[in-house]
Amino acid sequence: MTEKTVEIQVHGSLAQIPAADWDTCACPEAGAVSGSVRPLDPFTTHRFLLALEQSGSVGPGTGWQPQYLTAHQDGQLIGCAPLYAKSHSQGEYIFDHSWAHAFENAGGRYYPKLQLAVPFTPATGRRFLTRPGFEVAGTSALVQGAVHLAAENELSSLHVTFCTEAEALAGEQMGLMYRTGQQFHWENAGYARFDDFLASLSSRKRKMIRKERRTANAFGGEIEMLTGDQIQPHHWDAFWRFYQDTGARKWGSPYLTRAFFDIAHQTLRDDMLLVLASREGQPVAGALNFIGAETLYGRYWGCIEDHACLHFEACYYRAMDFAIDRGLARVEAGAQGEHKLARGYLPVTTHSLHWVGHPGFADAVAQFLQAERTAVEEEIEILTAYGPFRKDQGEERE
Repeated sequence: MTEKTVEIQVHGSLAQIPAADWDTCACPEAGAVSGSVRPLDPFTTHRFLLALEQSGSVGPGTGWQPQYLTAHQDGQLIGCAPLYAKSHSQGEYIFDHSWAHAFENAGGRYYPKLQLAVPFTPATGRRFLTRPGFEVAGTSALVQGAVHLAAENELSSLHVTFCTEAEALAGEQMGLMYRTGQQFHWENAGYARFDDFLASLSSRKRKMIRKERRTANAFGGEIEMLTGDQIQPHHWDAFWRFYQDTGARKWGSPYLTRAFFDIAHQTLRDDMLLVLASREGQPVAGALNFIGAETLYGRYWGCIEDHACLHFEACYYRAMDFAIDRGLARVEAGAQGEHKLARGYLPVTTHSLHWVGHPGFADAVAQFLQAERTAVEEEIEILTAYGPFRKDQGEERE
């Protein structure tokens, strides 16, 4: 049987791709037309990626230049991917700064490179978005298309970050280099209430968390959990102040523009949970989460007043409350942070794929990744052993 031809196209704007076509590949479980079911991954939806672009958070002057890929067969879109030409390595959360330094110290030009990812979003999800029934053909075409684009333009490298494990294994079979990392996630073991989670912990950790929650909720104000139409435009004025403070301290300048939150209010507020702490009627701290069909994704925290344990309450414990109430399977609390371990968030493996054009440098990277994978596995095993859960199932519960 003659294999059908797949045509790859590159698009400088997501507006060139119909939302229904993109979402049929990105979130077929949600129904591209009706949108009656929540998508598994809110970050690869057309509306989220378009909000980044329309708000100027990606595009000219940001170092994230859209190069969206689409794969067509017999005139039908069978796959697509969020791809960007990068002039730096900020906002990726899987770090290649040492690779860039080594490459440039050897006389090479590391930037621009290609990044197949959701900008500023360290959340695991599919990166090769395929129409149901075209998973193999679509993924193969998108991988080949991305590599060809990098090689044809003499770019140093291609990076596929926070992909699924299945994609990582498939990409490795297609010649890409496989990298692992770690994050801390909380798993909902069918808890009916927060106290059920506490009962699974050691006595010392139960007491610590109860004390932290009491301390946080005694900060002198109230904490609201807002989603959908409960979120009002003025809430974003407050959250923007929080976000700017965090961005200035962590990254030097915020990744998202103020316009992103205005657009998000129009198109994404059903996908968001805003935890807002107010004192004397004025918002003083907040945490922004995105809601998937199975997972709550913690994304941003900020404050203009410091209150003991309020960060833990707003970012971690309220997220658990929401996940338990909604029957979500897990909470992903974002990148880094071993302090999450004591609060029930255990280490899990994250996955990425990499292609490097220079053969000698590619060999060096491959050797590094092999050693790094072993180190990541060992660290996850050690950290898991230090988790807060009861080791002796006969330990007295309070």
